[in-house]
Parts: sequence; structure tokens; C-alpha cells
Amino acid sequence: MDVLSDVVAFMRLGVPRSARVEWPARWGRRFPSAPGSAGFQVVLRGSCWVIPPEGEPVPVATGDVLFFPHGHGYALADSPATPVEEPDCDPYAETELFSSASVEGAGPVTVTLCGGYRLDSSRAHPLLSGLPEMIHLPARLGRDTELRAAVELLGKEIENPRPGADLVVSALLDMLLLYILRAWFDTSTEHCAVDSWAAALADPAVGAALDGIHRDPSHPWTVESLGRRAGLSRAAFSSRFTRFVGQPPLTYLTWWRLGTAARMLRDSDAALSEIAPAVGYGSEFAFANAFKREYGMAPGKYRRLGCPPDRTTTAPQP
Repeated sequence: MDVLSDVVAFMRLGVPRSARVEWPARWGRRFPSAPGSAGFQVVLRGSCWVIPPEGEPVPVATGDVLFFPHGHGYALADSPATPVEEPDCDPYAETELFSSASVEGAGPVTVTLCGGYRLDSSRAHPLLSGLPEMIHLPARLGRDTELRAAVELLGKEIENPRPGADLVVSALLDMLLLYILRAWFDTSTEHCAVDSWAAALADPAVGAALDGIHRDPSHPWTVESLGRRAGLSRAAFSSRFTRFVGQPPLTYLTWWRLGTAARMLRDSDAALSEIAPAVGYGSEFAFANAFKREYGMAPGKYRRLGCPPDRTTTAPQP
């Protein structure tokens, strides 16, 4: 996979949830904190305000997308002055993949599309963990056209579900997450720091090396071979990669290989003899030793437990 697809697949758990809600004014509703998840809100019609736990309320209008990558709580209301009512609105309280609801009222109607994704905090990747608490993507004419198309299709499918809707909505939710991240990274590269992951993905040399690692973690990569892929000398590549990613190339390569192995142990029945070469190790013994150094337990024990009970492995932030 490419880097962004790989990271999302690496962290995603379970099935996402979504709901289309009609809010007649006056209205205000709290969305609780949900650690280990990422949530979104899209204004399909009308306008409202997002009220974060700290800071000033932010106006949002038709077509605006809000993304909460760390599951922090917030509130939505037709006006900052409107009291926020209980109970909390929690997409994960629903058992269905998607739903529609209409709140009682007689005022002007705002329609939102909300939802969330479960993420595995034990597989935290700095590409996602380095994102801000809230991402606001305003609707802009001619920008983020794929994101807008996915939003429109998802809203229509939930409003009027037809045969096959479960599969269509599930696919569109995955597309929506990737399009949100694409739009954010495209925006971030216009004013990002040189040591951010947005800059790393946009940089031709570092991006080429990351793409090689993620597409083929079993390849016997060296700093020199990654440098050739990046079109730089060994020393220049190593310095550039470390500055952008926050750690040396082979350190990141090892971390990613072992994280990929952990995912295979947890999500598949593949034998160690299959996993070891798939992540670049020449023998089960070498793989088991490296895995134990990183996770504090042997691969077999990790598989039995499902994941380490008190330890998460996170690549260092830039």
C-alpha cells in the first residue's frame, strides 16, 4: 500500500458508524469524548457553530467538514448562545452502520452528517497522532472536489438507502476518511513546518523512500538503497529523512516492520514462518528476538493476548 492507505489500515478497527440528522432551531447537542476513535461532522444544509471544550466557538456552513482525529469531545449548536442539551449524542451508541434522525422543532433546519471510526491506540502512527485536535475544512469552490463528491454520495445514500446500501456506505466512509486526510495534508503543505508529516509526504525524496518502505517492507532496504530511490546520496538522504520523519530511516523501517507483524499476529492466522519473511526477517529466530525487544513479549504470547496489556509502541514525533 501507499503510505496514507497503509497507516489508516494499520490503525482502523471494526466498522465505522454514521448518521444523518436534521436539527430545527433552536438546538444544541454535546458529542462526548471517545478515546480511541476519530469523528467527523459535515454540514449538508444550513449552518451552525462548533463549540470546543476550550477556545472560541467556530461558525460552520453548508459543505464544511469537521474532523476530530483524537476523539475529543465538542458540541454543536445553532448559536453560541443556545444551551447545550443532554443527553450526549454518541454515534457509537447506534448498532447500525448508518441511520437517519430528525429532532423535534419548528425553526430553520440544519442537516448534518456525523460519524466515527475506531482506532487502535496501541498502533499509534505519528502521521495521525500529530494532527491537531480539530480540523476544519471549509467548503471552497473548486477545491477538494473528491471530498465533496464523497460527502454528497454518502448523504444521499443514508437519506434514501437502496439495496446494497451497507456496502456502499461502508466504502464511502473509508473514502471520506482518506479524502479528509488528503485535503488536510494538501492544505498543511502550504504553510507546514519542514519537520511535519505533511511535509514528509510532500517531499519528493522522503516521500519516495516512505513509499518504498510501505509498499514492500520485506525488501532488504539499506540507507544506501533508500537513498537511491530518493535520488540522494546516502548521507544527504539520511539527514533529510531524519529531519522530516523524526528518526533515522532504518529505525523507522524496523518500527514499521514490527508494527506490521503485530497486525498480522492479531488479525490473521499466518504462521511465524510466513510473517518473518513478509516483514523482512530471514528467520523466525531473528524476527522473534526483534519483536520481543520492541513489544516486551514473544510473538506467540502477543497473539494469545491480542495486544500488549500495558505497552504501546509509537514512532517518535518529529
